[in-house]
Amino acid sequence: MNTEINMRNVENGSRVVFLDWLRIIACFMVMLVHTCEPFYFDADGNTFFQSKDAAFWASWLDSLVHCCVPLFVMASSYLLFPVTRPTGEFFRRRLVRIFVPYVVWLCVYTAVWGEWARLPFNFPFAGGHLWFVYMLMGLYLLMPLLSPWAEKASEREVRGWLLLWLATTLFPFIRRFWLARFGAPEFGPTPFLWGEAPWNRFGAFYYVSGFFGYMLLGFYFRKFVPSLGWRRTLSLALPLWVVGMAIVWGFFYFRIPDAQGYPILRPYAFAMDLETSWEFCGFGIALMTVAYFLLIRKLDFSGGFYRRVVRPLSEASYGTYLLHMLILVPVVGCFRQHLPPAATMIAAAVATYVLASAAGVVLRRIPFVGRFIVG
Repeated sequence: MNTEINMRNVENGSRVVFLDWLRIIACFMVMLVHTCEPFYFDADGNTFFQSKDAAFWASWLDSLVHCCVPLFVMASSYLLFPVTRPTGEFFRRRLVRIFVPYVVWLCVYTAVWGEWARLPFNFPFAGGHLWFVYMLMGLYLLMPLLSPWAEKASEREVRGWLLLWLATTLFPFIRRFWLARFGAPEFGPTPFLWGEAPWNRFGAFYYVSGFFGYMLLGFYFRKFVPSLGWRRTLSLALPLWVVGMAIVWGFFYFRIPDAQGYPILRPYAFAMDLETSWEFCGFGIALMTVAYFLLIRKLDFSGGFYRRVVRPLSEASYGTYLLHMLILVPVVGCFRQHLPPAATMIAAAVATYVLASAAGVVLRRIPFVGRFIVG
């Protein structure tokens, strides 16, 4: 039986209050992930962790907030799925809100760092965070197609698909086990699962895996999960967070081969293997995402601080995300000269967030063109 959402808890007028809080929290999480990266590996891609201290704090802090992207996806789904507008109108709105600002900043990053030849095909290497926009646009293309089913689906049906999706979040670990136990398969270095092959990357579970699950999760929470009290929220969120963090951080940190000393010199493939538990659609990240979503959903504060600070920051959060790497790189370089690793990661993330958010808010208020720059 469908449950009614406690509207006092989530809405202020036409806005969903907790989603504004979620956007600014997830946006800061992104900054922290990216300020950890210079302590994780160097620009050459073959030098990892300059010290044991850097290894501990970079892995801990990054693991703590690595579910930032899934939280953004759940927020979008919570608001937009199932699609109730005509498909053409839905895509026009997404074009103005998401795609046009992306093109603006894609050109900015390319102008700063070059690689114009890549522009028609992908983002420039220096703008690596722009991958998120491609994924999000792919989900938007799916939403109108799946909306008729979502409008009629029962809670049991949706839960069944979510359980199937949750099983696919174990696939990164299954691939890792295959490599450890049997070595590389005959056709190449990556184990192929359930129909995958060099000539077919679309295995049996391809279409119910990936960020599709977070899209479904956002819809599931909106339609079927009522507002929970703090005791119930904590009883669900804390175990999920503890188990998820143990998987995400433990599987990463305790496989760092520090016996050889620091810095660690390894090929880039070493990082790809180390990051098995950091995959956004991995089991531990999924558990932590649900835990954070449950907790943030309780943030229903809609007073003066919300109206004057939280809402403007939330409205500019997409632009903040798009432009922040232009600020983060010099900020990290400055702090790194004077502070130890952990302090640099946190201080640089705070400074970047403040400066990037201020820039996003100011740009958004430019008459006529602000929305086309930052969304």
